[in-house]
Amino acid sequence: MSARPVTKTALDAWLARYGEAWQQRDPARAAALFTENATYHEMPFESPKAGRAGIREYWAKVTHDQRDVRFSSQVLAVDGQVGVAHWSASFTAASSGVRVELDGSFVLTFDDGGLCSALREWWHVRTSQ
Repeated sequence: MSARPVTKTALDAWLARYGEAWQQRDPARAAALFTENATYHEMPFESPKAGRAGIREYWAKVTHDQRDVRFSSQVLAVDGQVGVAHWSASFTAASSGVRVELDGSFVLTFDDGGLCSALREWWHVRTSQ
């Protein structure tokens, strides 16, 4: 039996839930978007965050100081169980007042249940006072 392909509609919905989790700074909600044994590659030369628990821990750490988070995304492609998207986000670092803008890309692999089993991202940052 072949794996169920991800659709543009399903990827748009997953990205919306990802954005909502980020905007609400909710590590548990973010982690629930991933399989139990998912990998989350934030940086290409670092070891990935491993499993839902590792993703939850990462999200708790990185979103702790973020306020007024905005997230948007656009599906670029889907092929089988892989989706590619462009995303952008902005937030204020509460500790410094610095406004942070991020622009990035995701390559996402999904299981048959619509959970992400592997995330790879590349992003750039710009800051302003």
